Amino acid sequence: MFPPGTRLGQEWLAERFGVSRQPVAQALALMKAQGFVTDVGRRGLMVNSLTSDYVSSMYEVRGALDALAARLAAANCRSADQRASARAAFDRLLAAGDAAIASKAVTDLIAADVAFHSYIYTLSKNSVISETMEPLWSRMRWVMSAYLREHDWAKGTWGEHRRIIEAILAADPQAAAAAVDAHLVNAIGLIEGSIGDGMTKLGAAQFHSPISLKGDREVSRQNENQEKSDEK
Repeated sequence: MFPPGTRLGQEWLAERFGVSRQPVAQALALMKAQGFVTDVGRRGLMVNSLTSDYVSSMYEVRGALDALAARLAAANCRSADQRASARAAFDRLLAAGDAAIASKAVTDLIAADVAFHSYIYTLSKNSVISETMEPLWSRMRWVMSAYLREHDWAKGTWGEHRRIIEAILAADPQAAAAAVDAHLVNAIGLIEGSIGDGMTKLGAAQFHSPISLKGDREVSRQNENQEKSDEK
């Protein structure tokens, strides 16, 4: 976990996590591509911070796509067979959500939330929505992870999920989109309330790597041996 503004160097990170530079370089490249860090020239990479404007912009894009997905999903649930299939899938997702709430594990809560919304994208039968949202979800997880570590919003969130499901299974596109809009308005209101001075008051801007740099010792040895071989 690193606060915003922290400069990240390959050698320092490799030493800290006990791995070779190869997985560190791969992780940093992924973080840069996903917007977690910024290239600051010869000084290396620097951890980005979360601002209210940035979070609002993310939710504006997500709101438009999620509402569209919900409308299309509802339109695709007009037959009895379609509704039965969707209901079975939603029941499994709700069970996963309830289990995540019971566990209180942030990673489980985020995974269940992403799975729920991803299924609606699938049900919309518009592949561009999923393709567009995939990179955005990396940033959304960043925000959600930080907020969930300090707040208990999961029960309310899954209550809103149930209202979205009801509208979709009722084959009511307008109601489905409205339920999604209400869900995201509530989410952004809660999250923005904890953001100030360019970073979250509660540590949401503190950096969480999207992948773990701490591999097992065998993998580390293999990477180091490969580096030595490459140098020869």
